[in-house]
Amino acid sequence: MTEVPVQSGPQDLASLRDRAVDQLVENGTITSKPVEAAMRLAPRHVFIPEAPPEEAYNPFRAVVTKRDGEGNALSSVSDMHVQAWMLEAARISPGMNVLEVGSGGYNAALLQELVGPAGRVTTVDIDEWVTGRAAELLEKTGYSGVNVVLADAEQGVPELAPYDAILVTVGAWDVAPAWAAQLAGSGRLVMALRMLGMQRVIAFEKDGDTLSSVAAKMFGFVAVQGSGAHPAKLLVMRGGEVSLRYDDEPSPDPGPLQGVFESPRVEVWSGAKAGAYELLDTVQMWLVTTLPGFCMLLVDEKLDTGLIVPPKKRNAAMATVDGASLAYVTTRAAQEDGASAWEFGVHAFGPQASTLAEQVTGQLREWAAVHRHGPGPRYRVYPAGTPDSSLVLDGPSRVIDKIRSRVAVFWPAAPERAGTPSGTEPE
Repeated sequence: MTEVPVQSGPQDLASLRDRAVDQLVENGTITSKPVEAAMRLAPRHVFIPEAPPEEAYNPFRAVVTKRDGEGNALSSVSDMHVQAWMLEAARISPGMNVLEVGSGGYNAALLQELVGPAGRVTTVDIDEWVTGRAAELLEKTGYSGVNVVLADAEQGVPELAPYDAILVTVGAWDVAPAWAAQLAGSGRLVMALRMLGMQRVIAFEKDGDTLSSVAAKMFGFVAVQGSGAHPAKLLVMRGGEVSLRYDDEPSPDPGPLQGVFESPRVEVWSGAKAGAYELLDTVQMWLVTTLPGFCMLLVDEKLDTGLIVPPKKRNAAMATVDGASLAYVTTRAAQEDGASAWEFGVHAFGPQASTLAEQVTGQLREWAAVHRHGPGPRYRVYPAGTPDSSLVLDGPSRVIDKIRSRVAVFWPAAPERAGTPSGTEPE
């Protein structure tokens, strides 16, 4: 592709781009020469005219390009970090036929670089503003060969299938059957999938009528629109100061929880720790797997009275509800091997607060002892309606039922000691 000329002046755009790519090579996100070359060529700044070049080339920052009337992000250009990871996981090679779900322009340009003139890239989005903008910017930067389609991506783009790779670059709550059906037998589906409020980007391969994960990492994405959209359910408490968010399973009967925060708070510290810059991906998914009443506890910053102390001074915490009792995970500053760390603890309320707090801290200790430095969970997607007897699981597991699929999270036996902590970027 012909690169847009580097602008003269104080900002050397090529240097900014190279510096960002250098970081991704050094931290191990970019592992192949083709992905490195594509990211050094595609002019990301042109696809994000809303942001200054320094922001466009910050490898760990996404840029929102469209918001709704309430300020919620509707469309964004993902950060270079996640885009590079997804490209590597998809294993794109010259001549491939690739589908991208969720259009921004830049990622489609990277895909076009990877498939080359013998390949084909199709990008589909439900928002006419998004596809119009993407088509204009792709034309402007010399990537006019990308096929931009305006449609509800839940149905894929069947007329151009099968695809050697499908990349879903929006936060999906469910796995559309069309994506699996339109994937070639040896292809990979790399998608952002939401499970009980936790979002992971997962690379899947076909395994009969199921999809089996081969890689996964924690990233965030703007939620999918159209028929695949799925709003979470909120149980609002204390006049709006606290809410419990349920993403898959029904929210509990609010009756037994009335006045739960008026009971004495039980506080238990687990001794389980995480490094100051360690990703919390495995501890999150371990609690998703092992706590039946898992949900997210949210605190309204404007109404905050200080009753709830979320981890790392944020406004959300992992939580669980058992009847009339509630517990959530918090943290406090700690030291580990002479370095800054966080210790996990639990605050619990209600008649069974002590029992529930011990249950959660027990799972935190189990994670720290067995899974903290392990390979993490695996994921398998089955068609909706698959009986439990047909599910193949290994180790502790949980099955999350969605509308079109059943998503199994399971934990194969971890080695006694498995390398270094999973991640180096701040959670």
